[in-house]
Amino acid sequence: MTFRLVATDLDGTLIDDGHRVSDRTRAALAAVTAAGAHHVIVTGRAVSWSRPVFAALGYQGLAVCSQGAQVYHAGEDRLLTSVTLDRQVAQLAIDKLTANLGPIAAGVSQAGTDGAIVVETGYRYALALPVRAASDRAELWAEPILKAYVQHPDLTDDEFVEHAREICDGLVDVTHAGAGIVELLPPGLSKSIGLSLVARRLGVKAAETIAFGDMPNDITMLRWAGRAVAMANAHLSVRAVADEITASNNDDGVAAVLERIFPA
Repeated sequence: MTFRLVATDLDGTLIDDGHRVSDRTRAALAAVTAAGAHHVIVTGRAVSWSRPVFAALGYQGLAVCSQGAQVYHAGEDRLLTSVTLDRQVAQLAIDKLTANLGPIAAGVSQAGTDGAIVVETGYRYALALPVRAASDRAELWAEPILKAYVQHPDLTDDEFVEHAREICDGLVDVTHAGAGIVELLPPGLSKSIGLSLVARRLGVKAAETIAFGDMPNDITMLRWAGRAVAMANAHLSVRAVADEITASNNDDGVAAVLERIFPA
């Protein structure tokens, strides 16, 4: 089948564990655009955290950021759409989680193209990306936010997500975006929502899309696309919905598939 749109996650998918995009992957993506197809990055990162990767790739197209909350034109450095999470709702959700599960650590991703990621004491973030420390939780709510981050000191990520979805049902959506990264989102928001908006702008159908991902936050995107590819390093739930499993992000798994579909 001919694909007109290639949708890729970033962390754990397009970039390796050293936060690099390999020359092989760059060449495969160049072959995609040379064939007249579109490459769209679909990431849980907000725009402010995505720009370094966009710059390294020379990426000028449309991107879906912050789990679908932001549709961004990288070439014009301009937001096309933005969805925020009500701060009072986020506070209520965190209060409910605390009441049911005990103390948790929290953070937020602020809205806007330059929005900071603000985390309170005790929140652990493993990626080498800039965060701003908050002296108390009240600072998390000082500016409009895209989403909230929550961590539990004892539960595994999968356990925490299961409990959080039950506790916060109807209040916020809960997703798992990486190791130690559990997020609270506006109800109904997902990567598939953002990607469908971009596809409509590009005049591309879901059936003409191939998507790559590795974590549960990618599942809606993979289900939406005509063909779903999971990385070898993907979460088991992602592998379960995929049409194909490729090599890992450290072994150029995206490139391995694209080279077959878009030979140079």
